[in-house]
Amino acid sequence: MVVPDKQTALREKLRQAQELLAELDLDLWLIFVRESDLLPDPALEMVVGTHVTWQTAFLVPAHGETVALVGSLDRANMEAEGVFDRVVGYLEGIQQPLREELQRLAPRQVAIDYSVDSEIADGLTHGMYLSLLRILDGTPFAARLVSAEELISRLRGRKTPAETSRMRAAVAATLELLTEAQGFIAPGRTEQEVAEFLAARMRARGLPPAWAADHCPAVFSGPETAGAHAAPTARRVEPGHVVNIDMGVRVEGYCSDLQRTYYVPRAGELEAPPEVRRGLATIVAAISLAAARLAPGVPGHEVDAVARGHIVEAGYAEYPHALGHQIGRQAHDGAGLLAPIWERYGRRPFLPLELGQVYTLEPRLTVPGHGIATIEEMVQLTPTGCDWLGPRQEEIWLTARG
Repeated sequence: MVVPDKQTALREKLRQAQELLAELDLDLWLIFVRESDLLPDPALEMVVGTHVTWQTAFLVPAHGETVALVGSLDRANMEAEGVFDRVVGYLEGIQQPLREELQRLAPRQVAIDYSVDSEIADGLTHGMYLSLLRILDGTPFAARLVSAEELISRLRGRKTPAETSRMRAAVAATLELLTEAQGFIAPGRTEQEVAEFLAARMRARGLPPAWAADHCPAVFSGPETAGAHAAPTARRVEPGHVVNIDMGVRVEGYCSDLQRTYYVPRAGELEAPPEVRRGLATIVAAISLAAARLAPGVPGHEVDAVARGHIVEAGYAEYPHALGHQIGRQAHDGAGLLAPIWERYGRRPFLPLELGQVYTLEPRLTVPGHGIATIEEMVQLTPTGCDWLGPRQEEIWLTARG
């Protein structure tokens, strides 16, 4: 699989940002930062790809050339990145060149990175906001500042071909690792040992974890396991256990997030017992039903309701979380969510799905006496439904007997 280079991916994203500005009837997006290695704006990793030291203004208009206003010592590095159409260096201060660029562009609105509801769109610090107001004092542009939340939400969600390629590569690498784990899981081994087996292979292949390394990979074995968002323990795998692994890797800055479920056979067993197979089949069907409901414009809570309803109708308790989340630069990324209408999720379950977004589908249920059965797949929204970013799990994976 060919993964596009960094410059290609960033320039694709910049062009997409300009298309979205026009779609939203916004004239200009202004990213205003300083010492970005210390205080990174989440938007930078999408459209800039490097850090800056002095006060810097990245100007992305709906139409025309993109401009980076940087300190003179940052100019050479920014030009070498080859992402922005024009790079302007300043020496004494950014106020004059920024005002000149704004006067040239004459935007009706200037979208800046602040948000009450979305952390991914809230990259402008309060201090930098006050500095920007001071710079714009006495100009008409101070009164034209608006939130870039909607722009950033769509920009992070709608994956370009380069982004999708990187995510497919991350999925492929993760599935290889999960397949290798099938031959390592055995009675007597601990959750921690299984996790370290996978972590060592990730390190050997230069694959960073998609989230915090203390629980990526996460391994859950047997009926007494935590089941989610917890570090592996010294609990030992036993015959009859259902084992679940939740993990992801990063490829060129983009994440995967997958789960696979295994069964540890008892003596004489050639397949998982009926109750385990029924549990996993219920999960597979719930994922298929949810995938069939995916389409641009559908609110996330409707997709969750399809999977949740199927599991409850099959006689299992409803899962205590959202069906799925967006994924991209971060394992949990974007504003949209395939979630029930619960207080803790706010307005996110009501947001309509959009073309190009990538979601996880991860229902779960408990098989009494055996453990947690769950599968997590990744799908991308298409005009007619969704594409799977990798082969699905449709049957439980049997492990060694020990």
